[in-house]
Amino acid sequence: MKVLNLQCARQHGFEGWFASEDDYASQQARGLLSCPLCGDMQIQKMLSAPRLNLSTSRESSRLSVTAEAETGVNAHVGSNQAAPAKQLQAQLLKAMRQVIANTEDVGDRFADQARAMHHGDMAPSNIRGRTTPEVAMELVDEGIDVVPLPDILALNETLQ
Repeated sequence: MKVLNLQCARQHGFEGWFASEDDYASQQARGLLSCPLCGDMQIQKMLSAPRLNLSTSRESSRLSVTAEAETGVNAHVGSNQAAPAKQLQAQLLKAMRQVIANTEDVGDRFADQARAMHHGDMAPSNIRGRTTPEVAMELVDEGIDVVPLPDILALNETLQ
């Protein structure tokens, strides 16, 4: 199993789990990889420190230092700099999962149902769905509160 650090063009970092390097390359070539936060399909591998399962002997300590120096990656520095971004991403994922859990997906009927609730033709409820940016602006102009969200289809599944 290969665990790779990946990043989309919008700088969202995440892990990908693959059976092998060839599996990663195959999925990338077929356009199967996308960012779990924004859905961006432009995914690239990032540098990551190697994980070496070595004993605590002096020889293994020398190998570990050598491996780190050769990769040019220092796990302590990288993790401290990336921590705030990872925390924000985790908070966003948590909030998005709460939205999914507490709303009904009405799909393309979003604008019609939002208008019906606004005009009292339908009981108010928490809904989410899809509409065009133009229709969303029409809803705002009508005094209907809408909040655009990133593509949340990927958040329905557990992320690894």
